[in-house]
Amino acid sequence: QVVLNLCTAVKELVENSLDAGATNVEVKLKDYGADLIEVSDNGYGVEEDNFEGLTLKHYTSKIQDFSDLINVETFGFRGEALSSLCALSNVSIVTCHKSANIGTRLVFDHSGKITRRVPFSRPQGTTVSVQQLFHTLPVRHKEFQRNIKKEFAKMVQILQAYCIICTGVRINCTNQVGQGKKQAVVSTSGSSTLKENIGAIFGHKQVQTLIPFVQLLPSGEVCEEYGLNVSALPTNIAGFVSQCNHGDGSTTDRQFFFINQRPCDPGKVSKVVNEVYHMYNRHQYPFVVLNICAESGCVDINVTPDKRQILLQEEKLLLAILKTSLMAMFGADVNKLVVNQKLTDVEGNLKSFLRNEKEAPPLDSSTSPLPPNRGEKSEIIARLKESFSLGKTSAFQETEKAQPKHRPANQGMFQMDSTLAGRKLGESNEDTDSGLGSVSAESDGGLSTPETGIHFRAESAAGSSNREPHFLSADIQSSECGSSGVSRPLEPDGSEEGGFSRQATSPPKAKRFKICQSLSPKANFSAATPEQDSGAQPLYDVPVKMEKRTVPLAFSWSTLTDRIQRQIKRQETEGEMLKFRQFKAKISPEENKMAEDELRKEIRKEMFAKMDIVIEFNLGFIIAKLKSDLFIIDQHATDEKYNFEMLQEHTVLQGQKLIQPQNLNLTAVSESILMDNLEIFQKNGFDFVVDENAPVTQRVKLLSLPTSKNWTFGPQDVEELIFMLSDSPGIMCRPSRVRQMFASRACRKSVMIGTALTAGEMKKLISHMGEIEHPWNCPHGRPTIRHLVNLDLITQE
Repeated sequence: QVVLNLCTAVKELVENSLDAGATNVEVKLKDYGADLIEVSDNGYGVEEDNFEGLTLKHYTSKIQDFSDLINVETFGFRGEALSSLCALSNVSIVTCHKSANIGTRLVFDHSGKITRRVPFSRPQGTTVSVQQLFHTLPVRHKEFQRNIKKEFAKMVQILQAYCIICTGVRINCTNQVGQGKKQAVVSTSGSSTLKENIGAIFGHKQVQTLIPFVQLLPSGEVCEEYGLNVSALPTNIAGFVSQCNHGDGSTTDRQFFFINQRPCDPGKVSKVVNEVYHMYNRHQYPFVVLNICAESGCVDINVTPDKRQILLQEEKLLLAILKTSLMAMFGADVNKLVVNQKLTDVEGNLKSFLRNEKEAPPLDSSTSPLPPNRGEKSEIIARLKESFSLGKTSAFQETEKAQPKHRPANQGMFQMDSTLAGRKLGESNEDTDSGLGSVSAESDGGLSTPETGIHFRAESAAGSSNREPHFLSADIQSSECGSSGVSRPLEPDGSEEGGFSRQATSPPKAKRFKICQSLSPKANFSAATPEQDSGAQPLYDVPVKMEKRTVPLAFSWSTLTDRIQRQIKRQETEGEMLKFRQFKAKISPEENKMAEDELRKEIRKEMFAKMDIVIEFNLGFIIAKLKSDLFIIDQHATDEKYNFEMLQEHTVLQGQKLIQPQNLNLTAVSESILMDNLEIFQKNGFDFVVDENAPVTQRVKLLSLPTSKNWTFGPQDVEELIFMLSDSPGIMCRPSRVRQMFASRACRKSVMIGTALTAGEMKKLISHMGEIEHPWNCPHGRPTIRHLVNLDLITQE
């Protein structure tokens, strides 16, 4: 399935319009796209010969041969989008090719075949209408309608990427809820530069915080980090990044990456950009618009159905270029090298600094003083060099850390060989039922061949004199013979001097083996050749297996039942003991995460009310018992967390009206989120004036701000709330500064350490833990409860 959500459906239709050479694209939604999606353009239109294959699977006019995939430049090329939309919704298309006199309206069934075809008047271009998306999948359709506002927000963010990168194209998106008025969501004017498109979407205030991306060669330290040897730059990166000053950053929803002007989600690139930015500003994320231009042969876009994941041939080099360039840009910005510098001057000045550094000859002390401008540039170059070395570790140190500690190559060899030899000896012992028992000599350190082992051959007594006898080989030590699986000890006269052990380690398996009568008790065993054995005495069969003996067995069903019941109880007890051992984390900061996971898994909220109070320890901690487990509870942290969540849930902050309503310069999507969650903003002390007839981005004005003693709030808290509500619309949430205020208040009104509590007060604190959402730590991060010990384990020991 290609179309997974609303944003994918809109993306595919917009890409078709852009591939058709459109300069004006209109996206119209009804009920956020749940009822209707309509995309109109002024492109080339569709020729009449292509009507039949327009919505059939894998039909496309954008490539003619398989080799065209290497150099494909259009957004779409697989012929899957329209056929997938037909399978999921009701699709109709109105199109007029530039060579046609009148347009045509086509209606398709769910298999992509034309069911109706009528003439229709319209100018050159195409209009695609998608009604009731996902209605052919009832469960998916219900889920889609329930989360329509989240789907709508994701769709707008994807659409913003095309609005930014498509210069010279006018893209407008509107939404109509019910019978209400159409509301503009995104609008661009067909500007010829990226900066103007950014300003049209995010406002002039956002543009003022941006600096152009300046591409530099990777520094030596970065090349060592990525293991590169760079001589040329196969990629070209252009775009804008926000300054790292506090207040100029934003959230992760304003980061747009493109490869050859195709919107994508390069995870590693995004990670490098954010990591470098956080070296200078840990509390925000940068606004990013970066277009990476590379040769089409070095890029593979045909990875996922939505083409958002792209493979790059020189990915490490790209990351090294990004890291070096961003560190130079942010380092210069942090050091305040240029004050009030214009946006367009950064690139030229930065490159001129590096050029002057290379070209300027060393100055003699006797020369005239430098002009102020030249002196400033020298200071800038020195600081720029320092910025390149931030956050680096030498490749030698990294290699040394990553290198594993090797043990000697032969360590453990003899143990392995002896184990294998023992297994083979056991196998040979099993084979002796057929009259043949062989003991391999691999037990001798693995150095001798299998033919040099001890061989016992069972032959008939009648034919024994006609066969070549085999003697015992002395290549294996006598102690090994005794423990190598021989079923019955061989006890000739003086066998102790011969080296055979009287110990039998295996049950009787071997039936019989042969001994030579001419062997003296003190004979030396060796592998004899036929010529040497010509005078040997005949061999006789010696029985070595005991006769079967019948032993009466006393049997009782009651005894067997009792034994099984005892075994079941023992297993249940062992299972309970293992269950009690689920609390394995120690009480230490390093294992806080593990301890919280264990408590969250093993303790349900209703269990807190069942805990018994044991004692108050050190006027700061409560020892509580649940079954056989003892827990230690921080009385201050527990009470603080309860008070904090009560303040979060029930407090309505009072707002202070402003003298004049303040413009917020929000995007169309942010305005929509704010207007849909006005009640949550009012509980946080914010109040707004909403004018639905005003232009988009100017419909909402800030009327009042929350105030509380020394705490002050502003528009940045409004933007933070909007970002939080975009992920969880309709759910009560608080800005981080309001949370800090509530945490401070909860701390001051909670039970302090050093306060003696009665049994009732301690029971009340523990019961409150079962009434809150997250009882495992206080707002400041201190743990509230930890497992001490299981009493059953102590009793058992």
